[in-house]
Amino acid sequence: MNLDRFRAFAAGRQRPFTAAAFRRCLLVALFLYLFLCAISLLGAAFKLFGSGFSQALIAGTSNPVLGLMIGLLATALIQSSSSTSSIVVGLVAAGALTVRGAIPIVMGANMGTTVTNTMVAMTSINRRGEFVRAFAGATMHDFFNLMTILVLFPLEQATRWLEHTAIWLSTHLIGAQGLEFQSPVKVIVAPAVDWCARLVTDDLRLVPWAGGVVLLVLSLGLIFVALTGLTRALKQVVLDRAEGSIAGWVQNGGVGAMAVGLVLTVAVQSSSVTTSLLIPLIGAGIVPLTGAFAVTLGANLGTTVTALLASLAGNVAAVTVALVHLLFNVAGILIIYPVRSIRMIPIKLARSLAHATSRRRIYALLYMFGVFFAMPLFFLLLHRWLG
Repeated sequence: MNLDRFRAFAAGRQRPFTAAAFRRCLLVALFLYLFLCAISLLGAAFKLFGSGFSQALIAGTSNPVLGLMIGLLATALIQSSSSTSSIVVGLVAAGALTVRGAIPIVMGANMGTTVTNTMVAMTSINRRGEFVRAFAGATMHDFFNLMTILVLFPLEQATRWLEHTAIWLSTHLIGAQGLEFQSPVKVIVAPAVDWCARLVTDDLRLVPWAGGVVLLVLSLGLIFVALTGLTRALKQVVLDRAEGSIAGWVQNGGVGAMAVGLVLTVAVQSSSVTTSLLIPLIGAGIVPLTGAFAVTLGANLGTTVTALLASLAGNVAAVTVALVHLLFNVAGILIIYPVRSIRMIPIKLARSLAHATSRRRIYALLYMFGVFFAMPLFFLLLHRWLG
């Protein structure tokens, strides 16, 4: 068989395949661009009617549990833990929020950013086998963050180790030279996203909340179209190349797969982009959950590295908050990942949830809105009622 393939290639009969593969690669690039534009539009939409609300919420809390819920809700609204962290940094620097008060918010933001993964997985809800894999790939990130919070949140309240360690480190790093890094993703998608934002705010003269609704609908539609096309194109391109280079790197997980997630996230400055791009590969069965889990943890580290690099040009408060985020994720990895029986817990929980939602698909919607929106809103309303 190998000899026949070699003779066919030598005779030039492989050219139609090569042309088809090239067209599929172009389709992957097109759908990827649409997906990246949609993610940026989603953030722009929520910022039109969410960022001021988020800032007001963040500035008004001193209760640690409430701060955790606010970080979760604020990040789910504006679709970016980096944006939430930036608001927190600004409030800490201005003296409106203490480092101690910021820590629960950062923990909540770490979990809130994973709502994007769940939304991506929902695009395959009509294909049961693919949906089970994709939804498990999305929610194992949630369970990892939940386990980390359950361990580190009470430990932090009892010992303040994150606060003390971050403050100590920041006093030694504040003299470092700040670094500027322009995200290539932002450069590529900015013209299209800015044009859409100007269309609804300047040309159509919509009020901010109405413009946000229009951008939200447009972004969700683009996400569905882009990821449906991207999934199909990736299946053809990657499967035709015997699992591809990405699948080869992450097949067995470990440090190599974490490095892939870290480097990619530092390059694009978005853990949501890195982890969301994994979901179609997981759904197609190209990337196993165990390998994708390691990539996800690397992406968690990557997003804190970019925040830390940006904060080094700022003050002690900025560096401290960035270090809290970094230390939180490093500690979570050290607690959960080294022992196989422990690191399989979030994967097994995610699989169980995915199988349950595949039988009753309404559970997927209830999970997404319940965890990321209804639960934190319930705590906020309860706090106001009791207060």
